[in-house]
Amino acid sequence: MIIRIFLVFYRLAWIGLLPLVLIYLWRRGQRDREYRQHLAERFGFYRHRGSQGAIWLHAVSLGETRSATGLIRAMLARGDQVLLTHFTPAGRRESARLFAPEIATGQLQVVWVPLDMAWCYRRFFKAFRPRIGLALEAEIWPAMVFAARSAGIGLYLCNAQYATRSFERDCRGLRLRLRVAQGLAGALVKSAIHAQRFTAIGLRDVAVTGELRFDQPVPANLLQAARTFRAQIAPARGVVTIASGVEGEERLFLELILRQRDAARTSKRPPPLFIYVPRAPERFDAVAEALETAGIKVVRRSEVLDKTLQAQGDFGETEVLLGDSLGEMFFYLALADRVVVGGGFTPKGAHNVIEPLMLGKPVLVGPIVWTIEYPFVEAELAGIACSVPDPAALFAALSAPQQVPQEQIEAFLMDHAGASGRTLAEIDRILTSRARDAAKI
Repeated sequence: MIIRIFLVFYRLAWIGLLPLVLIYLWRRGQRDREYRQHLAERFGFYRHRGSQGAIWLHAVSLGETRSATGLIRAMLARGDQVLLTHFTPAGRRESARLFAPEIATGQLQVVWVPLDMAWCYRRFFKAFRPRIGLALEAEIWPAMVFAARSAGIGLYLCNAQYATRSFERDCRGLRLRLRVAQGLAGALVKSAIHAQRFTAIGLRDVAVTGELRFDQPVPANLLQAARTFRAQIAPARGVVTIASGVEGEERLFLELILRQRDAARTSKRPPPLFIYVPRAPERFDAVAEALETAGIKVVRRSEVLDKTLQAQGDFGETEVLLGDSLGEMFFYLALADRVVVGGGFTPKGAHNVIEPLMLGKPVLVGPIVWTIEYPFVEAELAGIACSVPDPAALFAALSAPQQVPQEQIEAFLMDHAGASGRTLAEIDRILTSRARDAAKI
C-alpha cells in the first residue's frame, strides 16, 4: 500500500518538476549542446525503432559506459543485439566512439533514456521491447522499475553495489527506495557483501558476478602517448597524479602541492610533477586559477598537447599539468608513479581506484571510502591501496619511499578479473529461465 501511494505522489510530482527538468536540460545545453539534441527521445519518441529483443543496458554517463565496455564487446562478439541508453552526452559520445562500426550496421543502438515517467517508458518499451534490462551500478528509478515490471521485462541491476550508508539509510523511515528496489527482477552484484544486502531487502534473483571495471580495455594509444610525454615533461623526477579531484578538496590538494614543492627545495632535490585532473569539467578553470594565484607553475593539457597527445608547448619548470580533458584518464594515470584518488576527503566519499591499479600504480585515498567498499577493502588487505586519515598523513605517505611490488598488484588483478564472462553466463541463465517459464503458461 505504501509503495502505491508513493507512486501516485511521484507521478503527480513530475507535473510540477517537468518544467524544471526542461530548464535544467536547456541550461546544460548552453555548455554542451548535445543536451538539447534528440530531445523527443527523452519522452519516449524515437525516429528509428531498433530490433526487438535486444539486450538493454542503461549506462547513465561516462563512467558506467566505460565499466561496461568489456561486457558489451563480449555481447557483440557473439552476435547479440544491444540497446544502450544514457542520460548524459558524455556517455553517449563515448558509446558513439567505441562502437561506431556496430552502430553503423545496426547491431547496437544508442538513445537517451526516457525521463522517469510511466508513459515515457511505455513508449520506450513499445519501441524496443528488450529481452532483458540491465541498469548499471545503482540506477533505481521508480518509473523505470515498475514500467519494466508491467511490461513483463526483467530489469536487473548490473555491476551493482549497495553501499553501507545507502543500505542503512534505506532501511530507515518509510524505506521508499528500498521498496522501489524490491520491484527489480534481481541484481548481478560486485561482491558477496552486496549480495547479502540485496537479498536482505527481498530480492530473490541475486548473483555475485564481480566488478566489470576490471575487464575494461586499456587504450594502447594513451599508454604510448604517456611514455613519450613523460620523457619530455618529467625525465628525472617523480610524478603524482591526483585523479578525480572534487571541489571540496581543492584547497587541500593545493596545499599538498605547495608542501611537496617546499620540502623538495629544502632538501635540494627536484620537486615532483603533479598531474591534477578535476572530476568535473566545470572546475577546470577554477582549479587552474587557484593554482596560478598560489604561485604554482601550471600548464593545461589543452595548451601543450594536441588531439593526438603530441606535445605542442614549452614545459619549462612546470609544477602542475592540469588535465582539462575528458576520456583520457588512462593517459594521466600512466604518467604517474603514484596516484591519489579524489573524493575521500569529502562526505560523498572516494572515487574508483580500479583504473590506477590496472596500470600498476599504488593508490592513496582519503578516509571516507564507503563509496568504494568493494574493491577497496580487498585492495587495502592486499597492500596495494591505502586510506590516509588526514592531509598530514597524505603528505607523509607521498614523501616516503614506494614499497609496493608490481607482483602484488598483478596478483590482485588476476583474482578479480572475469566479471564480463560471469555476467554473460548469468544473463543467459536468466533468459533461459524466463523462456522456460513463458513456455509453461
